[in-house]
Amino acid sequence: MLATLDIRDGAAWITLDDGKVNAMSLEMLREIEAQLENACGAAGPIVVKGRKGIFSAGFDVKVFARGPEDSRRMVKAGVRVIERMLGLPQPIVTACTGHAYPMGAFLMLCADVRFGVAGDWNIGMNEVAIGLAVPQFAVELARHRLTPAGAMRASTGAMLKPEEAARLGYLDYVVRAEDLDAVVHDEVQRLGKLDMKSYALTKARLNGPVLAAISAASTQL
Repeated sequence: MLATLDIRDGAAWITLDDGKVNAMSLEMLREIEAQLENACGAAGPIVVKGRKGIFSAGFDVKVFARGPEDSRRMVKAGVRVIERMLGLPQPIVTACTGHAYPMGAFLMLCADVRFGVAGDWNIGMNEVAIGLAVPQFAVELARHRLTPAGAMRASTGAMLKPEEAARLGYLDYVVRAEDLDAVVHDEVQRLGKLDMKSYALTKARLNGPVLAAISAASTQL
């Protein structure tokens, strides 16, 4: 499997691992979506974590090479995962274990709390640098979650080291790799003590406008 689910410590832990760079292929995205649905039954917080050295290399470039129809299916699957994460009534934590290119960066921007490991990693939206325009749904997500300066950096294709990524809004915390599991565990325990009805309503109010904007943008795909 490309995305596995482990229910423990009152939380649902989804680990992304394709044995390579966690490319967001149609298959990977469908598995993430399925595991998010399975995690709903756990009732507690959800953690999405990458494999050592990589959260995700982003959309699978091999699929883009196949042509517009395959590309469109993959991107639409990515939008469905984004919408599901933004709309879930449970807290979501992402653990960025290394590089995070789009669509990996997009997943982090959907989370309530984002941890990243310190190191020589690249995080951000590099579409412009490889000859692509940032899709409108991603622009809406960037405006929603990044600082104004961080959102504008998307126009330059800049990839950021973890500390700068935190300053511009991709991450909330940068920690040592050996401390990641412990700090994520502590945060999951804190989130699990929240009043979930109040949390879900507040999240819906915060994310409602961006969900509407992403839904409108997805009609252009």
